[in-house]
Amino acid sequence: MTSATQSYDVIIIGTGAGGGTMARHLAPSGKRILLLERGDWLPREPQNWLAQDVFVENRYVSPDTWYDGKGKAFQPQVHYFVGGATKLYGAALYRMRKEDFGELRHQDGISPAWPISYEDMEPYYTLAEQMYQVHGARGEDPTEPPASAPYDYLPVAHEPRIQQLSDDLSAAGYHPFHAPCGIMLEPDDMPNSPCVRCHACDGFPCVVHAKSDAEVLGVRPALKYPNVTLLTKAQALRLETNPTGRSVTEVVVDHDGAEERYQGDVVVVSCGAANTAKLLLASASDRHPDGLANRSDQVGRNYMFHNSQAVLALSREENSTVYQKTLGLNDFYFGTDDYSYPLGNIQMVGKSSAPMFKGEKPIETILAPRWTLERIASHAIDFWLSTEDLPRAENRVSLDKEGQVHLSYTPNNQEPKERLYAKFKSILGKLDMNPDHLISRFAYMKNEIPVAGVAHQAGTCRFGSDPETSVLNRDCRAHEVDNLYVVDTSIFPSISAVNPALTAMANALRVGDHILERLDAQQAR
Repeated sequence: MTSATQSYDVIIIGTGAGGGTMARHLAPSGKRILLLERGDWLPREPQNWLAQDVFVENRYVSPDTWYDGKGKAFQPQVHYFVGGATKLYGAALYRMRKEDFGELRHQDGISPAWPISYEDMEPYYTLAEQMYQVHGARGEDPTEPPASAPYDYLPVAHEPRIQQLSDDLSAAGYHPFHAPCGIMLEPDDMPNSPCVRCHACDGFPCVVHAKSDAEVLGVRPALKYPNVTLLTKAQALRLETNPTGRSVTEVVVDHDGAEERYQGDVVVVSCGAANTAKLLLASASDRHPDGLANRSDQVGRNYMFHNSQAVLALSREENSTVYQKTLGLNDFYFGTDDYSYPLGNIQMVGKSSAPMFKGEKPIETILAPRWTLERIASHAIDFWLSTEDLPRAENRVSLDKEGQVHLSYTPNNQEPKERLYAKFKSILGKLDMNPDHLISRFAYMKNEIPVAGVAHQAGTCRFGSDPETSVLNRDCRAHEVDNLYVVDTSIFPSISAVNPALTAMANALRVGDHILERLDAQQAR
């Protein structure tokens, strides 16, 4: 059954870092806003904090099936809930470096410049940090870009073992810094602090709503305004246009099994890089035979997701840290004395546990006694290494005749990734000044991130000034469709080497201001 068409000023498809942020930003304007979320509210339940449920049983991974470039089926690590991927992210909210907005030369080629500068984005970075209650410290990271304001919240303090690591790094001449953390922590008032610094943060949903995710700090505040409507279990199937193809006239939605149609003066797509491309490709028509807004043949192309490595170092003494994700290192972000190309970012990740090993390395650990895995976990210090991968036209999202997603990806820029790993090992090897803290010969469990790990997916609808080589203009409006915008990470021309969430949030605020100006001008006529 198809319902009667309903009309709004703005329809936002997707409630994650882009869509959820924009909804909160637009809500006070009084504009009629419809939020469409294909998933539901993530259940608040004891399993939120259980590694066995989250990492082994994949309780919160949505049951999609995608296909790789060879046609092999796989289950992507996607999460369809109010708040999108931010419900299970690590809340590491980094700004891209100023240089990342310009052209950067890498071992395997060029990381292209953005059509806007860091200065254009800076005030929105500040606003996003305030909105998402980011804890951090200016001035510690030598690569950090200029900021117009300090962080509103003090950095999250290191626990003793990580503080010792930070001190050892500093003594060795490096520049460790407090990682920018999006958690609602009140360290001076812990009896009333929403966040309790638990072990189940990075990769887990937060049952007490103390993680700065797009549900808690985006959608929920937006819904306090009567002009904002949220539909859950509402998947956008396609976008239909007027006869000229220049304007989206209807969003066709599967709402809990029933087809519904909605009209919006402005339509904003924020489904994640793969699903945003899917929606535009599925919206092909006579006017847009290759997919909506795809005359450039760029929709779905230039897929990126970081060259990442999760690395475990074993400490001789036990690592009793609970909340571990507090330290970062960017000394090699733009290269080293003997290598002129960028290497990337090193940061801590959440503290590992035995059930996580079972989930991440099931074959290798199936015969390992649980006490062995628990012993490894108790001595583990856990790191995440990210090197930039480069946009390639052949790395792309496409649809088959049945509308199924095919994700073709060939790795690139691998030498810097290996050099960063080698540099990381050499750093730890030199920190044996105190042998009680790090053994002189390390054992590592190096976990490569497969193509199914789509948490940092980006690039499939990049924005730019040239309609021949980009999908969107600098305001993130489609070159070919006057009222269609995109505000997730698919707009990225390049991905840098830091987590993309804060940039998506800041850009959603920037584009939100443009949309408000547009709507105000239309209504003033």
